[in-house]
Amino acid sequence: MLKNKNKDIFYFFALAPTGKGLSGGDRIFIELAREWSKKIPVRIFTTQEGVEMAGEQKLSGSYLTIERLEKGYLPNNFFLKYIYKIFLGIRLGLTFRTAKSDIQHLFLYSSSDFWMDVLPAVILKTRFTKVKWIATWFQTAPNPLRGFEERDSENQGQRFRTYKYSALMYGFSQLASKPLITKFADKVIVNNEEEKKQFLKHTKRGDTIVLLGAVPLKEIKNWKAKLSKLPKKYDAVFQGRFHPQKGVVELVEIWKKVVEKKPNAKLAMIGDGPLMQDVRDKIQDLGLQKNIKLFGYLFDGPEKYEIFSRSKLVVHPAFYDSGGMASAEAMAFGIPVVGFDLKAYESYYPQGMLKVPVGDLSAFGDAILKLLDNDDFRRAEGENAEKMIFSKWSWNKRTSEVLDKIQE
Repeated sequence: MLKNKNKDIFYFFALAPTGKGLSGGDRIFIELAREWSKKIPVRIFTTQEGVEMAGEQKLSGSYLTIERLEKGYLPNNFFLKYIYKIFLGIRLGLTFRTAKSDIQHLFLYSSSDFWMDVLPAVILKTRFTKVKWIATWFQTAPNPLRGFEERDSENQGQRFRTYKYSALMYGFSQLASKPLITKFADKVIVNNEEEKKQFLKHTKRGDTIVLLGAVPLKEIKNWKAKLSKLPKKYDAVFQGRFHPQKGVVELVEIWKKVVEKKPNAKLAMIGDGPLMQDVRDKIQDLGLQKNIKLFGYLFDGPEKYEIFSRSKLVVHPAFYDSGGMASAEAMAFGIPVVGFDLKAYESYYPQGMLKVPVGDLSAFGDAILKLLDNDDFRRAEGENAEKMIFSKWSWNKRTSEVLDKIQE
């Protein structure tokens, strides 16, 4: 059970959320705030986009307040919006006032490593040295020369779309935020063991916290009881942001290989993002309009959970990933996953996932067909996936563990 030790207060900086969809970092800060604010005062500083996202996720708590920082409207241009959010964060850090009695009990939580969330924490940390800053670092930017890809030395697969510009912009952002986190943060939350290496000083003194992520198990369990007897409608389901690192365009190519062997194979794709039009175009080019259905972004609830219940397996073709909570949610419905053999998945998915060489689209398609062609094998792998998720992936358990480590 969460306890408010020494009258602690948490300030969350969550200015980064932009557009439709929910990133892993967004999901983490929402669930931390949801659980902690049942017992501890939590104040979230965000923009209108963050307010809307919190409302969509039904975020509430007995001691929760959400404060919108901009007085007018956010710019429509992505670059201008990014700069404006940085300004809002700096202004917050410079102008914020708090009672002296709160200082020694105040924890700052930056929900991302982007400048608009990091800078207000840095400024307040320098203004009030007794406050504690909990920084987050959920993914190290890829090498811009490689873009969003990850390959094994033995892998012969090729990825032709590497999105190097996106990787360059991401890396540039972290170039400034990482040294600030290293110097000023009291603790750093990462989402796998590998990322601990980015903050060796913190790790050496025991101040890195590994948060593997979780899913809403109680809610899922209730829906499973209602939906478990539904007939299967989709051969596979994908859930995630339509982002370069997630391999969504390549997934359409993979599904083409599946359809060549199973002409009626159906894929459900849940999500939205910058590559939505690219995915639509690829579906059109490969003539898969009858085989792939795009649902857009779906919130937790009956529509999404019904799709999971009606699917035979999950596909998660990320080329570059530090976790993968989106697949875990579907795995809770007793269906296995096919994914690339990424380093992060060693700790995230020790069972319930068939892993293939990174970048090998043919091997990915073959793994899908292997599960579809063998019902007993698919059910056994699905049971392994379900057992793993229900034994380890509770948000209540995760949030309590993290809070205990913060309050040590």
